[in-house]
Order: sequence, then C-alpha cells, then structure tokens
Amino acid sequence: MNTLEHIAIIMDGNGRWAKQRNLPRTMGHKKGVEKVREIAIYANELGLKCLTLYAFSTENWKRPEQEVNYLMSLPKVFFSSYLKELMANNIRVTMIGDLKRIPEEARKIFTDAIEKTSGNTGMILNFALNYGGRDEIIRACQKYAQDYKDGITSNLDEETFKNYLMTSDLPEVDLMIRTSNEIRISNFLLYQLAYSEMMFVETFWPDFSCQDLDKCIAEYQMRKRNFGAVK
Repeated sequence: MNTLEHIAIIMDGNGRWAKQRNLPRTMGHKKGVEKVREIAIYANELGLKCLTLYAFSTENWKRPEQEVNYLMSLPKVFFSSYLKELMANNIRVTMIGDLKRIPEEARKIFTDAIEKTSGNTGMILNFALNYGGRDEIIRACQKYAQDYKDGITSNLDEETFKNYLMTSDLPEVDLMIRTSNEIRISNFLLYQLAYSEMMFVETFWPDFSCQDLDKCIAEYQMRKRNFGAVK
C-alpha cells in the first residue's frame, strides 16, 4: 500500500458553482469555506499528517477588486466559525505564502490561528495564501545565496534546497487533487509536486465530498509509484 501522509488540493470551481445556480461568485466562495471545514475534519479523522489547500495565489490579485476584498474577508469567516472545532480535533494551522500583501485584519486572524493551534499535535492544516510556486523558488534561491555569502552553507543539493522552501517542515506531497476538471497546476507547489500523484476531478469544490476524497485515495492506492525505478 502506498504511503499517504500529505494531500494538496487546488480548490477550484467556486465561481462556476455559483454561476450554475444564478448566484453571485461570492456565494460560491462562501460555500467553499464551509467545504474546507468538512474536508479538513474528515482528513484528520483518516489520520492524514498534512492537508495543504490552495486558498489564494499570487495571480489572484488580478481578479476584480470586489471579489478580492471578499476573499480577504474569508479567514475571519472561517476561523470565527471553526477555530474551536479545529482545536477540539487537535488540528494545527500553518500557512505558506507572503503575508505582507494580505490586509492587516486577515493577516492578524491568520497569525492568531497559527499561534493558538501551535501546540496541537494532530493533522497540519496548511493554507497556501498569496502563494506562488515560482515566487517560492526565487525566495529560496535568494535565502540560499545570502547564506552562502555569509558562510553559513557551501553545499547545494536537493536535501539542502528543500530546507529553504516554505514547506521545509512538511511531509512530501503524495497526492495533489484539483477540482472542477481544470487540468493544470497553476503555479502550485512547483518543486514539491515533482513526483506527486495527480488527480483532476470534475466536481466543483463546493460539491467535493468526503466520499469524493475517499475515491481519490482509493485510486491513489491503486497506482504504482516507482519514482523512476523499475519494480
């Protein structure tokens, strides 16, 4: 059986889910927040070590200002509703991405949630917020270059480079799922997905269920993972 510790999800299709129902896109995002709670709690019950969710990319700033502002209000909606439940389930919140551009209120809410759950020992619920894979790699290179200049390190191999990534404390990504049937990774975890299994499902994120996650896991367990070798 394949080891499964870390699942990463591109939560796509909120806007199209809303459009199908003649609702504003914001209602799709609101429904998507509720789905985060459901899937996170279930993944923790399954014994997953880490769940990374692509919440907002560095490219999402190109969206209409009204939609961006609404998306930036969602951390308050999520954590005010579900932080106690995350605590009760021993889930630890972490984040990757650049918080500097995030509005102050949303930034504070995230940092408070990270601090309050820091002692939890269950699943890591990792949000990719204002995150881009290319940006992460550039930042890692800059940090390494500075350490090299300062004489802190002189060696560079894959294991060393991983330590400069935002995911350095997380397990390798075993499975990446993208909802809404878009078949691309959209600048998500470019380095980390090198040998991850990938699945692209038709279901929009607000409709993605625990049963859908079970199906993805079952398919993952059927795949042969050779990592370039021959078995």
